[in-house]
Amino acid sequence: MFNLLPHHYTALVIGASGGIGAAIIKQLLSSSQAGHIIAVSRQPPRIDDPRLTHLMLDVSQELDRKALQKELAARPIHFFFNAIGILHDEAQKLLPEKRLDQLSVENLAQTMNINAFTPILLLAALQDSFKGTHPTVIASLSARVGSIEDNQLGGWYSYRASKAAHNMLLKTASIELKRLNKQSTVLCLHPGTTDTPLSKPFQARVPYEKLFTPTFVADQLLSVIAQRTPDDSGTFWDWNGQSIDW
Repeated sequence: MFNLLPHHYTALVIGASGGIGAAIIKQLLSSSQAGHIIAVSRQPPRIDDPRLTHLMLDVSQELDRKALQKELAARPIHFFFNAIGILHDEAQKLLPEKRLDQLSVENLAQTMNINAFTPILLLAALQDSFKGTHPTVIASLSARVGSIEDNQLGGWYSYRASKAAHNMLLKTASIELKRLNKQSTVLCLHPGTTDTPLSKPFQARVPYEKLFTPTFVADQLLSVIAQRTPDDSGTFWDWNGQSIDW
Protein backbone atom coordinates (compact mmCIF):
# COMPACT_ATOMS: atom_id res chain seq x y z
CA MET A 1 0.00 0.00 0.00
CA PHE A 2 2.79 2.41 0.95
CA ASN A 3 6.05 2.03 -0.95
CA LEU A 4 7.78 4.51 1.35
CA LEU A 5 6.90 2.68 4.57
CA PRO A 6 8.55 -0.47 5.90
CA HIS A 7 6.91 -3.86 6.23
CA HIS A 8 5.06 -4.05 9.57
CA TYR A 9 5.03 -0.27 9.97
CA THR A 10 3.44 1.40 13.01
CA ALA A 11 0.44 3.67 12.44
CA LEU A 12 -1.39 6.08 14.73
CA VAL A 13 -4.97 7.08 13.83
CA ILE A 14 -6.60 9.95 15.75
CA GLY A 15 -10.40 10.12 15.64
CA ALA A 16 -10.61 6.38 15.12
CA SER A 17 -14.31 6.01 15.97
CA GLY A 18 -15.48 8.50 13.33
CA GLY A 19 -16.58 7.52 9.84
CA ILE A 20 -13.35 8.35 8.02
CA GLY A 21 -11.05 7.31 10.88
CA ALA A 22 -12.67 3.87 11.22
CA ALA A 23 -12.60 3.39 7.44
CA ILE A 24 -8.89 4.29 7.32
CA ILE A 25 -8.15 1.66 9.99
CA LYS A 26 -10.10 -1.01 8.09
CA GLN A 27 -8.19 -0.21 4.92
CA LEU A 28 -4.82 -0.35 6.72
CA LEU A 29 -5.73 -3.69 8.30
CA SER A 30 -6.68 -5.11 4.90
CA SER A 31 -2.98 -5.12 4.02
CA SER A 32 -0.32 -7.36 5.57
CA GLN A 33 2.09 -4.40 5.44
CA ALA A 34 0.59 -2.88 8.60
CA GLY A 35 2.32 -4.13 11.72
CA HIS A 36 0.70 -2.27 14.62
CA ILE A 37 -2.08 0.31 14.53
CA ILE A 38 -2.79 2.52 17.53
CA ALA A 39 -6.34 3.87 17.37
CA VAL A 40 -7.27 6.87 19.51
CA SER A 41 -10.81 8.11 20.12
CA ARG A 42 -13.23 9.18 22.82
CA GLN A 43 -15.53 6.26 21.98
CA PRO A 44 -15.08 2.49 22.42
CA PRO A 45 -13.39 0.66 19.54
CA ARG A 46 -15.50 -0.41 16.54
CA ILE A 47 -12.92 -2.83 15.15
CA ASP A 48 -11.28 -5.89 16.70
CA ASP A 49 -7.93 -7.08 15.37
CA PRO A 50 -4.78 -8.43 17.06
CA ARG A 51 -2.73 -5.73 15.31
CA LEU A 52 -4.92 -2.98 16.76
CA THR A 53 -4.48 -1.20 20.11
CA HIS A 54 -7.28 1.16 21.14
CA LEU A 55 -6.80 4.06 23.52
CA MET A 56 -9.82 5.98 24.81
CA LEU A 57 -8.52 9.53 25.03
CA ASP A 58 -9.76 13.04 24.30
CA VAL A 59 -6.75 14.55 22.56
CA SER A 60 -8.25 18.05 22.72
CA GLN A 61 -7.23 17.92 26.41
CA GLU A 62 -3.59 18.41 27.40
CA LEU A 63 -3.67 15.62 30.01
CA ASP A 64 -4.79 13.11 27.40
CA ARG A 65 -2.16 14.29 24.91
CA LYS A 66 0.44 13.73 27.62
CA ALA A 67 -1.03 10.28 28.29
CA LEU A 68 -0.65 9.42 24.61
CA GLN A 69 2.90 10.76 24.62
CA LYS A 70 3.71 8.55 27.62
CA GLU A 71 2.06 5.52 25.97
CA LEU A 72 4.15 5.90 22.81
CA ALA A 73 7.36 6.62 24.74
CA ALA A 74 9.09 8.05 21.65
CA ARG A 75 8.37 4.88 19.66
CA PRO A 76 8.84 5.61 15.93
CA ILE A 77 5.55 6.29 14.14
CA HIS A 78 5.60 5.65 10.41
CA PHE A 79 2.07 6.78 9.58
CA PHE A 80 0.03 9.36 11.48
CA PHE A 81 -3.53 10.10 10.37
CA ASN A 82 -5.62 12.81 12.02
CA ALA A 83 -9.35 12.50 11.35
CA ILE A 84 -10.79 14.73 14.08
CA GLY A 85 -12.72 17.87 13.26
CA ILE A 86 -15.78 19.90 14.19
CA LEU A 87 -18.28 21.76 12.02
CA HIS A 88 -21.36 21.82 14.24
CA ASP A 89 -22.38 20.83 17.75
CA GLU A 90 -26.07 20.90 18.65
CA ALA A 91 -25.41 20.76 22.39
CA GLN A 92 -23.21 23.84 22.21
CA LYS A 93 -25.44 25.56 19.64
CA LEU A 94 -22.50 25.64 17.25
CA LEU A 95 -23.41 25.99 13.57
CA PRO A 96 -21.51 27.40 10.58
CA GLU A 97 -22.09 31.15 10.50
CA LYS A 98 -23.62 32.60 7.36
CA ARG A 99 -23.38 36.25 8.49
CA LEU A 100 -21.14 38.42 10.64
CA ASP A 101 -23.86 38.91 13.25
CA GLN A 102 -23.87 35.17 13.95
CA LEU A 103 -20.26 35.14 15.16
CA SER A 104 -19.41 34.47 18.79
CA VAL A 105 -16.07 34.20 20.53
CA GLU A 106 -17.11 30.87 22.08
CA ASN A 107 -17.82 29.21 18.73
CA LEU A 108 -14.72 30.68 17.12
CA ALA A 109 -12.57 29.41 19.99
CA GLN A 110 -14.13 25.92 20.04
CA THR A 111 -13.80 25.44 16.28
CA MET A 112 -10.23 26.73 16.25
CA ASN A 113 -9.29 24.51 19.18
CA ILE A 114 -10.53 21.26 17.60
CA ASN A 115 -9.66 21.90 13.95
CA ALA A 116 -6.36 23.79 14.22
CA PHE A 117 -4.84 23.82 17.69
CA THR A 118 -5.39 20.16 18.66
CA PRO A 119 -3.68 18.67 15.55
CA ILE A 120 -0.57 20.84 15.91
CA LEU A 121 -0.39 20.30 19.67
CA LEU A 122 -0.51 16.56 18.98
CA LEU A 123 2.46 16.86 16.64
CA ALA A 124 4.28 18.88 19.29
CA ALA A 125 3.56 16.28 21.97
CA LEU A 126 4.58 13.37 19.75
CA GLN A 127 7.51 14.91 17.90
CA ASP A 128 9.99 12.41 19.38
CA SER A 129 8.10 9.68 17.49
CA PHE A 130 8.63 11.54 14.21
CA LYS A 131 12.31 12.45 14.67
CA GLY A 132 15.07 10.26 13.30
CA THR A 133 15.80 8.57 9.99
CA HIS A 134 12.70 6.37 9.63
CA PRO A 135 10.12 7.24 6.96
CA THR A 136 7.13 8.98 8.50
CA VAL A 137 3.97 10.24 6.82
CA ILE A 138 1.77 12.73 8.68
CA ALA A 139 -1.65 13.26 7.11
CA SER A 140 -4.34 15.51 8.57
CA LEU A 141 -7.88 16.15 7.34
CA SER A 142 -8.46 19.70 6.19
CA ALA A 143 -11.19 21.07 3.89
CA ARG A 144 -11.28 22.90 0.59
CA VAL A 145 -13.18 25.74 2.28
CA GLY A 146 -9.96 26.42 4.20
CA SER A 147 -8.36 27.58 0.95
CA ILE A 148 -8.22 31.39 0.96
CA GLU A 149 -7.66 31.42 -2.81
CA ASP A 150 -10.73 29.24 -3.39
CA ASN A 151 -13.13 31.24 -1.19
CA GLN A 152 -15.70 32.75 -3.57
CA LEU A 153 -18.88 32.19 -1.54
CA GLY A 154 -18.10 33.54 1.93
CA GLY A 155 -19.85 32.30 5.07
CA TRP A 156 -18.76 29.50 7.41
CA TYR A 157 -16.41 31.94 9.15
CA SER A 158 -15.17 29.77 12.02
CA TYR A 159 -14.79 26.60 9.96
CA ARG A 160 -13.00 28.31 7.08
CA ALA A 161 -10.66 30.17 9.43
CA SER A 162 -9.90 27.07 11.48
CA LYS A 163 -9.00 25.02 8.42
CA ALA A 164 -6.87 27.86 7.01
CA ALA A 165 -5.08 28.00 10.38
CA HIS A 166 -4.74 24.20 10.35
CA ASN A 167 -3.08 24.39 6.95
CA MET A 168 -0.61 27.08 8.01
CA LEU A 169 0.30 25.22 11.19
CA LEU A 170 0.86 21.93 9.32
CA LYS A 171 2.84 23.70 6.58
CA THR A 172 5.06 25.30 9.23
CA ALA A 173 5.51 21.98 11.05
CA SER A 174 6.53 20.32 7.78
CA ILE A 175 9.53 22.67 7.57
CA GLU A 176 10.71 21.94 11.12
CA LEU A 177 10.10 18.20 10.83
CA LYS A 178 12.17 18.09 7.63
CA ARG A 179 15.12 19.27 9.71
CA LEU A 180 14.42 16.57 12.31
CA ASN A 181 13.75 13.79 9.81
CA LYS A 182 14.57 14.09 6.11
CA GLN A 183 12.16 11.22 5.37
CA SER A 184 9.11 13.03 6.80
CA THR A 185 6.10 13.89 4.63
CA VAL A 186 3.39 16.20 6.01
CA LEU A 187 0.12 16.44 4.05
CA CYS A 188 -3.17 18.34 4.40
CA LEU A 189 -6.08 16.46 2.80
CA HIS A 190 -9.56 17.40 1.61
CA PRO A 191 -11.82 14.31 1.75
CA GLY A 192 -14.78 15.71 -0.16
CA THR A 193 -18.28 15.64 1.30
CA THR A 194 -18.43 12.37 3.20
CA ASP A 195 -21.56 10.71 4.56
CA THR A 196 -20.72 11.15 8.25
CA PRO A 197 -22.38 12.97 11.18
CA LEU A 198 -20.14 15.99 10.50
CA SER A 199 -21.76 16.64 7.11
CA LYS A 200 -25.23 15.24 7.86
CA PRO A 201 -27.06 18.60 8.35
CA PHE A 202 -25.59 19.94 5.11
CA GLN A 203 -26.12 17.04 2.71
CA ALA A 204 -29.47 18.13 1.22
CA ARG A 205 -27.88 20.25 -1.51
CA VAL A 206 -25.06 17.83 -2.25
CA PRO A 207 -25.57 15.90 -5.52
CA TYR A 208 -25.82 12.16 -4.94
CA GLU A 209 -22.64 11.45 -6.92
CA LYS A 210 -20.67 13.93 -4.78
CA LEU A 211 -21.69 12.47 -1.40
CA PHE A 212 -19.04 9.86 -0.70
CA THR A 213 -19.04 6.86 1.61
CA PRO A 214 -16.30 6.73 4.28
CA THR A 215 -14.91 3.58 2.62
CA PHE A 216 -14.57 5.34 -0.74
CA VAL A 217 -12.92 8.37 0.90
CA ALA A 218 -10.48 6.24 2.89
CA ASP A 219 -9.47 4.35 -0.24
CA GLN A 220 -9.02 7.57 -2.22
CA LEU A 221 -7.05 9.36 0.49
CA LEU A 222 -4.72 6.42 1.07
CA SER A 223 -4.13 6.26 -2.69
CA VAL A 224 -3.29 9.98 -2.75
CA ILE A 225 -0.95 9.57 0.24
CA ALA A 226 0.77 6.59 -1.37
CA GLN A 227 1.70 8.74 -4.37
CA ARG A 228 3.42 11.42 -2.31
CA THR A 229 7.10 11.59 -1.38
CA PRO A 230 9.09 13.72 1.10
CA ASP A 231 9.45 16.28 -1.70
CA ASP A 232 5.67 16.85 -1.36
CA SER A 233 5.85 17.63 2.35
CA GLY A 234 3.82 20.69 3.31
CA THR A 235 1.26 20.42 0.49
CA PHE A 236 -2.55 20.31 0.25
CA TRP A 237 -4.41 17.66 -1.79
CA ASP A 238 -7.98 16.66 -2.49
CA TRP A 239 -9.44 13.13 -2.52
CA ASN A 240 -8.91 12.89 -6.26
CA GLY A 241 -5.19 13.63 -6.19
CA GLN A 242 -5.49 17.27 -7.27
CA SER A 243 -3.44 19.90 -5.43
CA ILE A 244 -5.38 22.73 -3.77
CA ASP A 245 -4.23 26.34 -3.60
CA TRP A 246 -3.61 27.71 -0.13
